Amino acid sequence: MKIIDELERLNNLREKGAISDQEYQEFKTVLLENNQQSGNKEIEAINKKISDEKLWSVFIHASQLCSFVVPLSGFVLPIVLWQIKKDESEFININGIIVTNWIISKVIYYCVFGLLCFIIIGIPLYAILVILAIIFPIIGAIKSNSGEIWRYPLSINFIKIEKK
Repeated sequence: MKIIDELERLNNLREKGAISDQEYQEFKTVLLENNQQSGNKEIEAINKKISDEKLWSVFIHASQLCSFVVPLSGFVLPIVLWQIKKDESEFININGIIVTNWIISKVIYYCVFGLLCFIIIGIPLYAILVILAIIFPIIGAIKSNSGEIWRYPLSINFIKIEKK
């Protein structure tokens, strides 16, 4: 509304004879150009914020794969990243909750399937879980990079998602 107020003020000055029609056009042009430039800066800032949110969400999903390089890091790193950034964005918070729920579910599945290995059925289930532990974070990272929220199948909702 600021630009409208300024234009009205300029028009009133012109009608009262305080400024000429030429001065009115010059001031109006300058005012509109300044507004357009500040609008572009605001749009750029919003786009940067969205880009940062997507990037951190991708990191949260993809960091689960660190377990295959450094044991247990894929369980700890995503939760630490989420805790650091959760207050900055609802998108990051939701993705962090989804990943944390999957990590907790995955630990439970590993334990159960590990016990079932004694009766042979746990071996293929364990292998499937290892494959899913690779595929799900990749899909989650791709979806969050496109701005989507993707809940991992087979994930138990221990932490509920509350919209602010």
